[in-house]
Amino acid sequence: MKRMLLGVGNRLSHDDGVGPFVAQTLASSSEWMAIDCGMALENASGLVTREKPDLLVIVDAATMGREAGTFLHLPTRANDCMLASTHGLPLPFVIERISASAREIVLIGIEPMDLSLGEGLSPVVEKAACQLVEILRNHDLEAVGKHETLL
Repeated sequence: MKRMLLGVGNRLSHDDGVGPFVAQTLASSSEWMAIDCGMALENASGLVTREKPDLLVIVDAATMGREAGTFLHLPTRANDCMLASTHGLPLPFVIERISASAREIVLIGIEPMDLSLGEGLSPVVEKAACQLVEILRNHDLEAVGKHETLL
């Protein structure tokens, strides 16, 4: 199974950099192709089209009204809470553009604590990101809270 992760976010806005942090941390795994997309998810669309992953995971900070560090598998219709929409092209547009190239697309949002300017993740979000990386390495997406729904 070909697995690809796209980490989206701005490393200069503290917890908004959680997607790139997850991508960088997961990059050492031989079972994942992990890409730090920075603030422009759309820049990876050609790579997704070329690689045609079986599983494409997109990770970004998401304001979901949850406790900081909470991460959830979000339905694609809930993508308006993901901060990727503030970075570049709207997330629904990008997902539609790449949807034919990936067998399954999973959005994972991580609730930020601090979106102010500055580098580095808050401790609670960094801990959650490291937990998410371990879940991904173990191929256990069910542990991401897939069945929890957003209000």
